[in-house]
Amino acid sequence: MSGKEKFRNPEAILDVYEKPELGQGILLSLQHMFAMFGSTVLVPILIGINPSIALLSSGIGTLVHMILTRFKIPAYLGSSFAFVATMQALMKADGYPAVAQGAIASGLVYVIVALVIAKVGSGWVNKVLPPIVVGPIIIVIGLSLATTAANDAMMNHEKYDLTYFGVAIFTLVMTLIFQMCFKGFTSLVSIMLGIVCGYILACFLGIVDFSGVEKAAWFSMPSLDVMGISYHFKWYPAAILAMAPIAFVTMTEHMGHIMVLNSLTKRDFFKNPGLHRTMMGDGLSTIIAGFIGGPPTTSYGENIGVLAMTKVHSVWVLAGAAVCAIVFSFVGKLAALIESIPMPVIGGISFLLFGTIASNGLKILVDDQIDFGEKRNMLIASVILVIGIGGAYLQLGSFQLTSVALSTIIGMLLNWLLPKKAASEKALEEKNKEKQKQDGKIYQ
Repeated sequence: MSGKEKFRNPEAILDVYEKPELGQGILLSLQHMFAMFGSTVLVPILIGINPSIALLSSGIGTLVHMILTRFKIPAYLGSSFAFVATMQALMKADGYPAVAQGAIASGLVYVIVALVIAKVGSGWVNKVLPPIVVGPIIIVIGLSLATTAANDAMMNHEKYDLTYFGVAIFTLVMTLIFQMCFKGFTSLVSIMLGIVCGYILACFLGIVDFSGVEKAAWFSMPSLDVMGISYHFKWYPAAILAMAPIAFVTMTEHMGHIMVLNSLTKRDFFKNPGLHRTMMGDGLSTIIAGFIGGPPTTSYGENIGVLAMTKVHSVWVLAGAAVCAIVFSFVGKLAALIESIPMPVIGGISFLLFGTIASNGLKILVDDQIDFGEKRNMLIASVILVIGIGGAYLQLGSFQLTSVALSTIIGMLLNWLLPKKAASEKALEEKNKEKQKQDGKIYQ
């Protein structure tokens, strides 16, 4: 692949198509795997599915994405946090088959959008999802999970437990220390290190159950939930309606990551291989995950951070990380060890992760200089935030739109229906113009 491009980024140690030596490549790939590991396995733990399936689906999904983008984009796809609240509700109501259909539906949304973009271009996407809609929705996604994080950190069988809360705060503090007081690789894997520290403390306090680790085999097939094979097929329309709209939110995250990669690699991936190919790859990755029992996938900022720090942009390294994830998914002891992580450790790390999601929504509003002095912007953001964070949902018989999906749809409709200026703002502008004219006559 190294001979396919004449251009070489002079700032890169290894450019996109350049292949590292075998030993160096393995270490660099493992570094990428550990960078994404904590977040990728945390999503299935939060929703109650096997973490090894998430590792397997992320590895397969990343390779599929690379094939569809012609091995031109150094991106890694891991478990998406955007769907967590909806998947938790679906797991409690109908189990994984409902989650699977929702995941496949969200992947199909990506595929449809990719086909539309291939036909008409990508300019319309920004009109449907401008920053004033996307920012508040991402805030909703993060803050709608706040109660879950707090309950995981504090509650032991529905009773407040000070020991649990102490473990959660210790996990959070250690993660912050690794993030802020260290640099390089240690900082990049701060989430993983925080979980390890919290886990060790939990072991000393006797709140870790090792029985599952003892029973697990060293090497075993991941417990796949294959649609139509592992369980009887049944339609779950409510799950489809709940999860499909969230795909429009994760698309903006996807496009943002592509823009960062463009800057790092000095290329324009929107043109070559094209936004339609990157969208199609992301969509098919999520569809595959749904079919085999994993959560929806999305491109990972953690791995982009590794690219920026190391200046190693090789697709070979990212492909190696995907292969490593697939191999690790077959280590039964590892999957059982991950599943033994107690809930206060998960709660402590969730304080940071879910808050970070919400903060990214704020960052979008700041970066795009959204003016909340304008009534239109204030109204759209206010409605999205209260409906989404408040937990309002639409129930029509057996159909239910969750608060995240409902706030996304209403935000899109408000952006389409509301005029650019309120009548009172137009009247004030006219009054100011008239006053300026009068002042001009006086000065003359």
